[in-house]
Amino acid sequence: MPEGDTIHRAAAQLRGALAGKRVVKVEVRRDPRGRRGVEPGATVTEVVAQGKHLLIHFDDGHVLHTHMQLTGAWQVYAPGERWRRPAHTARVVLEVEGGTTAVCFAAPLVELRTENARDVTHAANAIAALGPDLCLDAPDLDAVLARVARLDPATELALVLLDQRVAAGIGNVYKSEVCWAEKVWPFTPIGALADATRRRMYATAHRQLRANLGTKRRVTYQGGLAVYGKAGRLCPRCRTRIVRRGGRDDERVTYWCPTCQPEP
Repeated sequence: MPEGDTIHRAAAQLRGALAGKRVVKVEVRRDPRGRRGVEPGATVTEVVAQGKHLLIHFDDGHVLHTHMQLTGAWQVYAPGERWRRPAHTARVVLEVEGGTTAVCFAAPLVELRTENARDVTHAANAIAALGPDLCLDAPDLDAVLARVARLDPATELALVLLDQRVAAGIGNVYKSEVCWAEKVWPFTPIGALADATRRRMYATAHRQLRANLGTKRRVTYQGGLAVYGKAGRLCPRCRTRIVRRGGRDDERVTYWCPTCQPEP
């Protein structure tokens, strides 16, 4: 699961390359809806990230909606530059005036739709269901806590943090890093946490995500990460060996320090 800061950085790169420019072509490959595409001459008006969804808006009323999940990536190429991924994995090829080309590779969700109220799709509904985006400047943490309060109190904290309907942006990395920063066992039932603790978790996630919007290397603690990806290494706070639950390819792999974050 990608982190929200990754998608916001991709949106910023695409915005700089595409916004305000006329389209030469937009090729959406394997679009299950098979709808008519964006016509040459349309202009890219906006590129935005909403949670972990990336949307490109055009002045002809179309919006291109992509979700990277575990495999997808957007890349921008100068005129004549060789693609760094296999061409057969390209899901979207978007060329603008001047020859700049943006290519979306291997994204599981790619949808071109119009922005009118009648063109409601599953992907559009997924965005409507998102909680406040923690990558934004001032997310509504009261709204986040209200959504948490509606969950089954037995739900593990780690699952709640990943739930994009509660708050958008947290993936496995920040889930582990936030729990470590707040010294909370990741599998604590959410009902066992005080409201103040819940708020601190999301405030810390917001702070960490915002701090990494403009960086290439993700940093949450002294130049790097504290626990994520470091099973068997020493906790930087107490020197206990970090442990992991879930396999390396598990979408919900979690890392924590059993001393700093003891099971209640």
